[in-house]
Amino acid sequence: MNHETYIKRCIELAKKATGKTYPNPLVGAVIVHNDVIIGEGFHQKAGEAHAEINAINSVQNPELLPESTIYVSLEPCAHFGKTPPCSLKLKEIGFKKVVIGAMDSHDKVNGKGKKILMDAGIETVSGILEEECRDLNKRFFTFHEKKRPYLILKWAESKDGFIDQDFKPTKISNELASQFVHQIRSEEHAILVGTQTALNDNPSLTTRLVEGRNPVRILIDFDLKVPRNFKIYNDEAPTLVFNQEKEEEEENVKFIKISKVNFMEELMQKLYENQIQSVLVEGGSRTLQTFIDQNLWDEAIIIKNENILLENGTKAPKFNGKSTEEKFFRDNVVSIYRNL
Repeated sequence: MNHETYIKRCIELAKKATGKTYPNPLVGAVIVHNDVIIGEGFHQKAGEAHAEINAINSVQNPELLPESTIYVSLEPCAHFGKTPPCSLKLKEIGFKKVVIGAMDSHDKVNGKGKKILMDAGIETVSGILEEECRDLNKRFFTFHEKKRPYLILKWAESKDGFIDQDFKPTKISNELASQFVHQIRSEEHAILVGTQTALNDNPSLTTRLVEGRNPVRILIDFDLKVPRNFKIYNDEAPTLVFNQEKEEEEENVKFIKISKVNFMEELMQKLYENQIQSVLVEGGSRTLQTFIDQNLWDEAIIIKNENILLENGTKAPKFNGKSTEEKFFRDNVVSIYRNL
């Protein structure tokens, strides 16, 4: 089998931990001896063993390791964090060959892991299925390279382009589409709404319809109009409240002071400082439009219910784009856009 086959398997393994490794990337590793996979592993959670270590520990006969090739979807780390550097472990074992999918652009790695291996005389190849490996970690790479989170816009609209009726919460998505949205919630680092959505809908912004973690909640509430007994303030998830009144922390709630001038620029900077790698922007229409107008988005997910005509209410955001993918959930069409 060729290098690509094994890197594909690394990607499959890495995806098993989607949403669970923040702020770390998704990584899978495969160990091959004489064209036979003898070990596999993936990084399951931040602070726990990395993919390479899990793959090494899964090998039944460690004596085969120096004669083996290890495939890894991302360049092995070169720094001491909560765990020791993987590149040093691979050097210590003396693998015959190391095959890397994508290089790691994190300041602490960025070619250092590969250099450690090459300086040790280990044959090292990189750039195998690089595009797929980068896409696997689109959140991680956007965060480190653009110094901001990966941004996903999401809304549901009626056939005639409204997101509610009479400016009151209106159910547009069917159950299957709602489950799909909750799956996304479980995979993204954070979820964001503005004051009006919080006041109108009183959402908890948690993952309920599928099994998974709750995202960090982000509330943009300049004048702190949302009452403290609203669900967004409950203890089900950490909550960041961007406002112009105060800067303080109370249990799971962190108030972050921000000005209305250059608001979006400052918001991106503060989210970066708080290590937020991805944000699902769920509304409302005005908040979504602000992101669209400033071209601050990486993906957009628009759910359209072809069977509902609302005739009045809040208009859906104005958005021009060509969808890269469509999913059908009975009468709901989910269009996915990428800002390439």
